[in-house]
Amino acid sequence: MQRPLADAYGRVATDLRVSLTDRCNLRCSYCMPAEGLDWLPLPEVLTDDEVVRLITIGVERLGIRRIRFTGGEPLIRRGLVDIVRRTRALDDDLELSVTTNGLGLERLAPSLAAAGLDRVNLSLDTVDPGRFRTITRRDRLDDVLRGAKAAHEAGLTPVKVNAVLLRGVNDDEACDLLAWAIAHEYELRFIEQMPLDAQHDWHRDQMVTAEEIFERLDQEFTLTPAREPRGSAPAELFLVDGGPATVGVIASVTRPFCGDCDRVRLTADGQVRNCLFAREESDLRSAMRAGASDDDLADRWVTAMASKRPGHGIDDPSFLQPDRPMSAIGG
Repeated sequence: MQRPLADAYGRVATDLRVSLTDRCNLRCSYCMPAEGLDWLPLPEVLTDDEVVRLITIGVERLGIRRIRFTGGEPLIRRGLVDIVRRTRALDDDLELSVTTNGLGLERLAPSLAAAGLDRVNLSLDTVDPGRFRTITRRDRLDDVLRGAKAAHEAGLTPVKVNAVLLRGVNDDEACDLLAWAIAHEYELRFIEQMPLDAQHDWHRDQMVTAEEIFERLDQEFTLTPAREPRGSAPAELFLVDGGPATVGVIASVTRPFCGDCDRVRLTADGQVRNCLFAREESDLRSAMRAGASDDDLADRWVTAMASKRPGHGIDDPSFLQPDRPMSAIGG
């Protein structure tokens, strides 16, 4: 019997973000230091079988309908293709996607498509090689662009591109990014920089806001609201010059959408997070390895969701950034 993953405010989670690793092969300046981080010890990371077991519980017992595989960088997880294949076997109607930096996507896109993945979200903040090196501390832009093309050709569409504008770094590139995305039939989403960096160096006054993004885009494009309301989707969607091309803006900080949130997160070490900014987690891994039944794990998951707060609280003076950075949470 299915039970909803409901919280005390009437929201029901049907979208599961599964982090497969906290490791990454880029070193984006707004995410982690140049030397990287102390990665999770491998024994603490869920095995492929454990990942699939928890996904199965989510789908068959708790009403999960959309699953996105995240990281760190999920493409470096050796079992990714098999995990996708086994997840697809649960239900043909599940929506399966992956968020990736694109490194390795050229090689893996055909296998992921064959395994049943629906689409790809590509994290890319610039199409300028020099700026890419500055932001990511790696000279790999060509690899990312080839990966995006391979995903498109493999039918992992729409390829959605997630971009963060950084003040004084790439904040003059909004129109160039949108023109590039439209030319390649990708769907661009701008995301406000969030307080999830490992260095805890985020400051609101340094963030490029949604309003500033609109001001930049208005210089070259005419944006009109898309016909469909946003609903639980994080992006506010706009037609570009009357369509059919669109652009989205995810204003998590200045225009929070917590009241419609339908997401829940599972970290690479088996912790349930009911909010991206939660400071508490619920441990499924330890219970699972101690012999908990599927019913017991489902009960624990339901309990974890019940305590979800009404909002992320970034504007609250008492707000504290989560101890885990984004790379260890999953997007």
